[in-house]
Amino acid sequence: MINIKNEHEIKLMEDAAVALKAALEVIEKEIKPGVTTMHLNNVAEAAMKKHGTIPAFKGVPCPYRGGVDYKWAICTSVNDEIIHGIPSDKVILKEGDIVSVDLGTYKNGWCSDAGRTYGVGKISPVCEKLIKVAKDAFFYAVDKAVVGNRVGDISNAVQTYVEKNGFSLLREYQGHGIGEEMHEDPGVPNIGKKGTGPRLKAGMALAIEPMICEGSPEVYVKRDMWTVATMDKKMTAYYENTIVITEKEPKILTL
Repeated sequence: MINIKNEHEIKLMEDAAVALKAALEVIEKEIKPGVTTMHLNNVAEAAMKKHGTIPAFKGVPCPYRGGVDYKWAICTSVNDEIIHGIPSDKVILKEGDIVSVDLGTYKNGWCSDAGRTYGVGKISPVCEKLIKVAKDAFFYAVDKAVVGNRVGDISNAVQTYVEKNGFSLLREYQGHGIGEEMHEDPGVPNIGKKGTGPRLKAGMALAIEPMICEGSPEVYVKRDMWTVATMDKKMTAYYENTIVITEKEPKILTL
């Protein structure tokens, strides 16, 4: 069921997003060669707590039998890892890496969700393009996030832009509705046909998240049962924001 949010509920989601934006700011400042991904997790969690929110990712059940519930405040996915990477004191960022950071916050029972990919020091032209295309694909998609359109219009905008730029899209994972739960209906794929899927209505809240691959979109889950990485070991990038459909233009809560 797709939950339509009223003005009060949207305001509560905005309140949750304040801490998320603060966490993104401190993360961006800390990214440099020699920093561990656990350090990024710790500064992000401190920023969330400072603003009176709790990390939305902590306690998320592992989707695979035998895996542990997620214990960290953010996901940190490096280079060929596209999503759900686990922060670690053993993962030290080096010049030329790119790191995708995904995080969510809860406040007063309402959630926000966002993600970014950052370059570490000087990165290759291919990585620069990957990061730019992931971000631009989000904004192409947001242009279609208007009342009367359908979810497939958002999906098709992402797919068309990314493939035109020579990259591929993760197929097994997608964006989602968001509100009192981090993952709600509807699903928001990054591949789709115009005019298909649920119709967009004012008050729908969505997390739109292009997840793009330099090479093949074939992926596997690492032994930690969380981290998703490309089979061909090529680079990946990711960009996400929480938005709300309004009677006018969409409102981006996490930007």
